[in-house]
Amino acid sequence: MTMKKTYDVRVKEFRPLISPAALKKELPMSAADTETVLAGRQTIENILTQKDPRLLVILGPCSIHDYSAAIEYAEKLNALRADIQDTIYPVMRVYFEKPRTTVGWKGLINDPDLDGSCDMDKGLRIARKLLLEITAMGLPTATEVLDPITPQYIAGLLCWAAIGARTTESQTHREMASGLSMPVGFKNSTDGDLATAVNAMMAASAPQNFLGIDPDGQTSMIKTTGNPHTHIVLRGGSRPNYDTVSIHEAGRLLRDKQLPTGLMIDCSHANSRKDHSNQALVWQDVINQRLDGNTDIIGLMIESNLFAGNQKNTGDITAMQYGVSITDACIAWETTAQLLRSAHEVLSREATPGRYRIN
Repeated sequence: MTMKKTYDVRVKEFRPLISPAALKKELPMSAADTETVLAGRQTIENILTQKDPRLLVILGPCSIHDYSAAIEYAEKLNALRADIQDTIYPVMRVYFEKPRTTVGWKGLINDPDLDGSCDMDKGLRIARKLLLEITAMGLPTATEVLDPITPQYIAGLLCWAAIGARTTESQTHREMASGLSMPVGFKNSTDGDLATAVNAMMAASAPQNFLGIDPDGQTSMIKTTGNPHTHIVLRGGSRPNYDTVSIHEAGRLLRDKQLPTGLMIDCSHANSRKDHSNQALVWQDVINQRLDGNTDIIGLMIESNLFAGNQKNTGDITAMQYGVSITDACIAWETTAQLLRSAHEVLSREATPGRYRIN
């Protein structure tokens, strides 16, 4: 009697990947990379606990699809960093994974050739190589962690990680965050609910046990100690939530739960009503709230690229506009630099709260 197959009936192919340990051996961290990551994580932890008074700013492309453009952006940001570092601590967004509401390009790790071929071995190599090159400059990096397998390949090069609005409620991602080695920001849910992110902070701060892979790629039970350095990222919902009332309400909720009150405000997504040109308005409003004495505001996030706007992914990078996003629309580098410099100027005079404001 022939037994009918009851498993993997809809699986087309299994394609083994390089193990995390093998990729790390192939593309090892240098002493400079290690110093950047350790110093970056410590600085961000100090900002979250308000030992460091500077403003944390996570900025960069919505997603990385072009290696050369990402390096050019990093070089520009690294050069500007020297001029603003007394008041602002910039960390570059290096986002390799994109959540999709239905279908679409899932990011550089999943599909580095942009054409649906999904050569993930290639994507992982490109992602790690890019992080190595950026951290070698001394520039700290950040990303959204989406697939729970990915951190074993690249997390050692990250100073900050985000859990997105769609995954903050996910038990898998809360467990994963409990074991990550860097500070983690949880975004409020897409409808604007803060309770989801608060619950995520509580779960991630506790020890967890879950399934995952070890450095050799072996399926394992993972036991964590919990992550004490988590916070909320306000990204808006059914309405923006960067206004004074929303920020104060978020701080009150965190105090009621006896959780750290540091808040990061995302200038994009629902806070900008998905219009990239509105990011500057959100930025200016939040900077003014900080100048008015709201110490819960520890950071801002902006989606920025070499050039403004976005474009369709045609699958042919040579035919697409250089330095323009293929996912969410971004503000241009020139606008970004202007925002950072103007904020640095007023924050330098922060000793007199409320006196200096951005108009």
